[in-house]
Formats: sequence, C-alpha cells, structure tokens
Amino acid sequence: MERPTPGAGPPPVFGLSRDWLLADGSPVADALVLSHPEQLERLRAACPEAVPTAVLAGDPCFDRILAALPYRERFRRALDVRPGQRLVLLNSTWNPDSLFGDGGEDILPSLLPRLTAELPADEYRPAAVLHPNIWRGHGPGQIRVWLDRARRGGLALVDPLEGWRQALIAADVVIGDGGSVSYYAAALGTPVLMGAASADGLDARSPVAAFVRQAPRLVPYAPLRAQLDALLDGAERQRRQQPGTPPGPAELVSSAPGEAAALLRRHFYRFIGIPEPEEPALLDPLPLPPYERVTRTAPMRVVTRLPGTGEIEVSRYADPRSEPAGDGNAHTAVHEDTLDPDRRALADVIFRYGTADDPRYGTAEEWTAEVLARHPYGELAALVTDPGSCTVRARNGTLLRLSGPPAAADPAVYVSALYAWLTAGKAWEELAAGGMTVRTGRTGPHQVSVTPLTPDGPDGLDGPGSPLTRPS
Repeated sequence: MERPTPGAGPPPVFGLSRDWLLADGSPVADALVLSHPEQLERLRAACPEAVPTAVLAGDPCFDRILAALPYRERFRRALDVRPGQRLVLLNSTWNPDSLFGDGGEDILPSLLPRLTAELPADEYRPAAVLHPNIWRGHGPGQIRVWLDRARRGGLALVDPLEGWRQALIAADVVIGDGGSVSYYAAALGTPVLMGAASADGLDARSPVAAFVRQAPRLVPYAPLRAQLDALLDGAERQRRQQPGTPPGPAELVSSAPGEAAALLRRHFYRFIGIPEPEEPALLDPLPLPPYERVTRTAPMRVVTRLPGTGEIEVSRYADPRSEPAGDGNAHTAVHEDTLDPDRRALADVIFRYGTADDPRYGTAEEWTAEVLARHPYGELAALVTDPGSCTVRARNGTLLRLSGPPAAADPAVYVSALYAWLTAGKAWEELAAGGMTVRTGRTGPHQVSVTPLTPDGPDGLDGPGSPLTRPS
C-alpha cells in the first residue's frame, strides 16, 4: 500500500485518500459504503480510482438512534436521571488530540471531578462515554482508577459498545471533541460544547471538520455551570424561534435516513449473486440498558434556605474543592461507605441506600440507631429503602418516615431539608401536619410527607428538647 513521503505535507485523511483505499494502484475493497453524496464528491477529488466501488447506503447507526428516540425517557431513567435534571454527557474519541488524549491541554483529568463538584448534584447528572480503544489501550483497571473520584461524586460510566447511543439520546448537553459521537449529538439537535477542538486527521472539507470549527468552545478553567446553562438556554431559545427546524449536521449524516438496512442488504445480495429475501430488512432496536442508580459516596456539602412556610431549598455538591457560593446555611451529608472516614465522623447527616429486607443492615430502625451510636457527632441518620422515601432517626431518638413522589428526587435530599428545618429551631410537628415542600434548583417542588414512627417516651417523640438534642 502506498505510504506518504515524510515531509510531503499533511497526513492522508482517514478513509478517503489513496493511501487508505488503493494497493498497487487498485481499490482494496469491492465496495466502499458511504452515507451521503457529499462523501462521494470528496472521494472523487481525493481518489477517483475508488469511485466505481462507492455505494450510497445511509447510516445504520444513525437509523438505530432515530428509531429509538421515542424511548428517550426510559434511557434517562436507566441512568437515574430525575425529572428536571440535565444529563451532561462527556465523550472522547481515540487520538492524541481527543478530550482524553495527551497531546492537547490534558483537560479531562481536571474536568471530571469539577463536573461533580461544581454542578449541583440534584440538577445535573454527569456521564461519560470513552471510545473502546481508550479502554483497550489503557486497560479497564487504569481507566477506573483515573475516574474513581468522579465516580464517587456521581459520574455514570457508560458502556462504550452497548450503551453509548442510548446515553446520547438521553443527553441534554454534550462535552466532546471531533469524534463521531459529538457529531451525532449535533445531528440530534443536542447542544455540544467542544472540550478539544483539534481538526487534525479530519478532511478540512468534511462536515465534521466544519462542525468542529463552528461549535462553541469549552473554556477549561472557567466555571462550568455558567457555560453549560448559557449553551442550554441558547439552544432552547433557538428551538422556540425555529420549531421543527432540523439541525444542519442531520442533513449530512445520511442521505437516506431510515433506509440503511434495506440499501445495505440489497447491495450484499447483489454481490453474492442470490435473490434478496422478501421479508423487510430490519435493524436490531437499541436495548434498554440496565438501571444504574446514582450512589454518591463522596462527602456532600449541602446549602439550604428556608424562603417560606414549610418550604426548604436544597443544593448539594459532591466533594467541592471550596465552599459553594450563595446565601444560606451549609452542612455536610455523607454516605456511610465514603472513603473519607474523617468527614464521616464529623458529618451532620449520615445516609445510605438499601432495601427494607436486607439482613445485613437489620431494620431501618436498627441501622439508624447503630449509626448514631457509632458516630456521636452525627445529628440525623437515614436509610433510603425505596425510590421515594426513607427512614430518619434524630439524635434524641425521634424516628420519622419521609415520603415524596416516587423517583422525583433522591430521598437523601429530603433528609437534608429536614436537617435545615430542625436547625432553624422549628418543630418537626409542623411538617407532620402539612408536609414540607422541597426544591432543588429547577427541580421540584416536591411535596414530602413527614410521618412519626416512634412511640411516646423519654427517648421518643416527646423526649426533651429539640430532636437534635441528645437525651439526658
């Protein structure tokens, strides 16, 4: 195969150059499948010898994505994206100039933990899709080590073979590079912020290269939330002004959307010289990924405000590097399995997720009592046993059930809301009468009932002082 001469100019464009398509001056393939006529024009200019092998057959990958769009909410629920949350999807292709590459500014290692530290946990759900060659090149163990801190902060790590299309459909915004995932996102109308924008290796005349040049850039060390919100708000305004207008990239992904299976099969059977079956050519639907519950074991810094009667605003940040900005009172809430035992020992709220019948923890009443006995500085202990509710024990023995709409919010949010209410000197009985209203930024309001579970007695509901007061 012909190879470029050193110093003869830029390297050949992958896939559409003589260096890739010819051997001894002849095409190496009987058929070169293209998805759009613009590729044929570039092929004609770059390697006219290969034009007779060109086959226009659409894009089966994009067809599967289009067919699965009606199931977007299922894919979001599989990633434990709550109503009102924004799914932020990072993706990286495989080359030195990619978001995960080492030839650029080395953005990703600092970006990943910042996503979970700077973005309120109940308003944003971060996820990452890394090219299969990244996993193969570095090894799964090394990848998980690099991503461990972000994972403990709530990052979802998406299967690079079976789950990336579903995550792309579910995403509200994408941070990426010049790889195909970013371009597919733009074709779906999903806002894309370019974290790495090198066009090396891309045909300068290609739609992907044009997209990379025009897409908005991530400012690596500026606050992330402001950049994401500005991009999302701008995209929403554009949708309102031009409803139903397809994004430019969608026109150039495939010239035959929905038809790739039929076109490809027709060509395959023509090559092997037998009649095509009468049954329609179909593509496998995208499977529903397994449910991945968010389990943040990084210490959470929680900022709360009480703007009105029975209403509590809660913003939680996973392992922030500095105190979150904004007015309000702050406390620390920690998962029992945190890797930071010093933070757990001083936490105001300790929680975990489980099931009501898990014998390892005992009953919710037993577990909460055990945790507060083991951690004398903790004020509330909570066991979340189903998608909408949890059992909470206060320091003086008061035991309450907090119940909100199923899957509307992480019930651990309700525990922090209760803590804010009690530390403001208010009585839990007010909440038992009318419930409490919990807001987490754009999500909510969530109406939460507060139900007593303990009998009267010296260590129960009628014990001395505030529920956060240790019994005498």
